[in-house]
Amino acid sequence: MFETPDDPKSPSQDNHINTIVNRLLSRDSYLRPYEKTIRRRLLKTMETEFRLTQDERSLADFAAGHEYFGLHFQNNEWIFREWAPNAARIYLIGDMTNWQEKKDFALHRIGQDGHWEIRLSQDKLKHRDHYRLRIHWPGGEGDRIPAYARRVVQDPDTLIFNAQVWSPTDPYEWKCKDFQSPSDPMFVYEVHVGMAQEEEKIGSYKEFTTRILPRIAVSGYNTLQLMAIQEHPYYGSFGYQVSNFFAASSRFGTPEDLKDLIDTAHTAGLRVIMDLVHSHGVSNEVEGLSRFDGTRYQYFHEGPRGIHEAWDSRCFDYGKYQVLHFLLSNCRFWLDEYHLDGFRFDGVTSMLYMDHGLEKAFTSYEDYFNDNIDEDALTYQTLANKLIHDVRPDAVTIAEDISGMPGLAVPISSGGVGFDYRFAMGVPDNWIRLVKDTPDEQWHMGQLWHELTNRRRDEKTISYTESHDQALVGDKTIIFRLIDADMYDHMHVDDDTHTVARGMALHKMIRFITLATAGNGYLNFMGNEFGHPEWIDFPREGNNWSCRYARRQWHLMDDKNLKYQFLARFDRDMISLSINCKILESQEISLVCEHSDNKIIVFERAGLLFVFNFHPEHSYSDYRFEAPPGKYRMIFNSDASEYGGHNRLLPDQHHLTLFDTSMERQRNLLSLYLPTRTALVLEPVSSGCNESEYSENEMKNWAEKIKKWSLDTYVDFDNDAMGHEPKNALRLKELLTSENPNLI
Repeated sequence: MFETPDDPKSPSQDNHINTIVNRLLSRDSYLRPYEKTIRRRLLKTMETEFRLTQDERSLADFAAGHEYFGLHFQNNEWIFREWAPNAARIYLIGDMTNWQEKKDFALHRIGQDGHWEIRLSQDKLKHRDHYRLRIHWPGGEGDRIPAYARRVVQDPDTLIFNAQVWSPTDPYEWKCKDFQSPSDPMFVYEVHVGMAQEEEKIGSYKEFTTRILPRIAVSGYNTLQLMAIQEHPYYGSFGYQVSNFFAASSRFGTPEDLKDLIDTAHTAGLRVIMDLVHSHGVSNEVEGLSRFDGTRYQYFHEGPRGIHEAWDSRCFDYGKYQVLHFLLSNCRFWLDEYHLDGFRFDGVTSMLYMDHGLEKAFTSYEDYFNDNIDEDALTYQTLANKLIHDVRPDAVTIAEDISGMPGLAVPISSGGVGFDYRFAMGVPDNWIRLVKDTPDEQWHMGQLWHELTNRRRDEKTISYTESHDQALVGDKTIIFRLIDADMYDHMHVDDDTHTVARGMALHKMIRFITLATAGNGYLNFMGNEFGHPEWIDFPREGNNWSCRYARRQWHLMDDKNLKYQFLARFDRDMISLSINCKILESQEISLVCEHSDNKIIVFERAGLLFVFNFHPEHSYSDYRFEAPPGKYRMIFNSDASEYGGHNRLLPDQHHLTLFDTSMERQRNLLSLYLPTRTALVLEPVSSGCNESEYSENEMKNWAEKIKKWSLDTYVDFDNDAMGHEPKNALRLKELLTSENPNLI
């Protein structure tokens, strides 16, 4: 992390900036034309941190607004504070005042910064009391929920939201007190607590902990990504129209219930991160921050810049001291209070660009260094990352950015914004385009390979085929686009229809090649791993407020008579293979063979060969491609019967490379039987004591293959301590010359 000296403009700071800039340019020389802009942005960030801390406290100390504002019980009295500079009068109203303004519950202005305070004796408030603020301003008044409220509940009859005093007699006692975050890579299981249950209702934290967490714990994923945790008035917003930034959504249960969920996940070895929505705030005035003290500019920009028309929400003014205090404190609060292990920052693209990046194609570096950049937002993101990693060095941050801005996931010390990872958002978009608009017989393998591997090599990325974004009403999941209505009638294990067979085969291949080519992590949205049918449609007026499509039908995966079990097993074994073979730890990916007409992609990673035949019709009996010499064993096969495949390949098959001199350049060829729509993985076999002795069936199989080839072939056998090399060579010679002595 960069240090902030007494004066950000001092000569020592110039030297420090020079060092950082040089590090950044050494990573990406294409940034050199924009060096001046980069220097200005770095200086702006350092000056902002200096302004916030005055070099007298740490950034973590500054980000402690939640310890000052809001409701607190200290020294046997209640203390409540709020920031409302335009307010003329403020009253605390609620159950304790019969919702009337009372003199004893009037707040008093303290200082000159728009701070208000009230102190109440212990008997004035009690646990579970409902309350809010009534704020008077010049020319008007309104009821507001406190900005730092930690508990907000909705009345089931009136549907009105209020803050709630939350001060249980027995605070939550954490069970897992020494949790160690899993090491890289990230295997992220994205979940929505409310729709995670089977019943047609809103699920709870408790139900998730007891019913769903055990499923995730055995799936192989090491990171739980929680959606919709910050309180939001409209359930159908998926949690992305936040009203109360410090309140865990009460529709799922109590704060203790959420803490127990996180605690239980930690006990199971799962990292827990949360979707953090700092890209915008809900437009609601009573529930949210909009026009909180009568002004539109308290937390948000004034005028058109303060309105996100596409999202019908308000845009924060990231250049404002008090807004930075609020948002940075929010980051620290969730780490401190709920022991979260990091955040996925929502809507980073929207934050970065004045036009929010809407309907914009990012085609050159100029797009990242022009007047369309909100440099206040960029500064905030950098400071947020610095703060989070100062408070929790092992915390992880993920940027949801579609623009590809360079440096987002580069360390701050190297001139970046400091996110640990960025989502490879072009990957799911490409899959949807292919599946939706292009028959698979027309898929171009070169284009597919480019989309899967096109990422910034100096930044960690997380790939995925689909998240919640691709599963909402108005869109379809990949499996539903592939199989559609046949999912309702033809998923029985004894039912063999072409549509289902095609859909399942492609579903497996799409997910596997996405994982195998991923950068540093992989994400799955809950239920999609087993091909959950249908879209997600939250209760709304248009569906008569039904939860029918806002749930997960786990019984489909559990039913041994249905094919969903095969997809679930494939996903589990796919993750296991990646972990055991350290696939994502290896960043070197070498394309071995790509042939668009044949629909073949072969690549090498982590010492393994990955072979994909996407052809809808052609199975190749002897598909040859160049490979490192040696013996290979098939260790993974998407066509296996346990994955719902046709079982066209024998398990544990061994394959020998053959030395070919028919071309000008000598080469080693591997010949494979590649069934249509199949993915397989081969690993080199070491020459241990028993590894070099081939079975009689293996030798006969190779002899029959070689007889059919019309090229000069050289066979190389590995030797071992048992001297199997000459034995293998002589036996192959016997088989080849038994019918034609002149063959060799």
